Amino acid sequence: MRQEALRVMGTRPKPYVMAHRGNSAHCPENTLAAFRRAIDDGTDAIETDLHVSADGEFMCIHDGTVERTTNGRGAVKSMSCEQLQSLSASYGRAEFASERIPMLHELLAILPKNTALALELKCDDFLEEAVCLRLWRLLQETQTDDRTVVLSFSRERLRAVRRYTPQIPVGLITLFDWLPGEIGELAGPWWPFTFLNPLYVWMAHRRGQLTCPLDPTPEPRLWYYRLLGYDTVLTNDPALTLRALGRPGKK
Repeated sequence: MRQEALRVMGTRPKPYVMAHRGNSAHCPENTLAAFRRAIDDGTDAIETDLHVSADGEFMCIHDGTVERTTNGRGAVKSMSCEQLQSLSASYGRAEFASERIPMLHELLAILPKNTALALELKCDDFLEEAVCLRLWRLLQETQTDDRTVVLSFSRERLRAVRRYTPQIPVGLITLFDWLPGEIGELAGPWWPFTFLNPLYVWMAHRRGQLTCPLDPTPEPRLWYYRLLGYDTVLTNDPALTLRALGRPGKK
């Protein structure tokens, strides 16, 4: 996320709060219910995962298959958007039986203008120029291009985004590197690396990178993240994290 994208945050204090798959602590992950709950909580940013359906729609779902989070079976890439949205994404919770796997444009339609967006690319469709360009056009059409960052564990996917749509800022998430990566405007290390290398945030900032630890339950470590100067924290429960940071929540 380039520094200018942070203008949507206004004067809110750091670290900013990023809702991991929406409010996934109280709602089924990556559903409109989870996204709306996070927005109501007052989150600064929403993170979601992107796969591509058989007919080319961007779908908000973490896994490459639907078994874990829906009542269906099969691979996301082998199912059409209509087939995917016929499934209940309730994660087995009766009160959310009507929830469906959202299309990205459904999330963009409810995203407030002062809320940023992080899209984690979960499939190799994003190695293709046409797919990257379609994503960029969608962000432009919905006027969310100036507050969106693309994330991935895959350097190859991030390089493809950089090659085909250099307008989109990218961030590398890592479970293995205890030094900031060479690619991207955002560095997302697995949180134990913060303790192995207390200079991680300083080093990333020296490279012009923003920082966010990969830690969806950050409350026990917020004191340390604030001490080191992390720009953003990830959380399954935005309301809880905002309270722990001493912030009022709803913007």
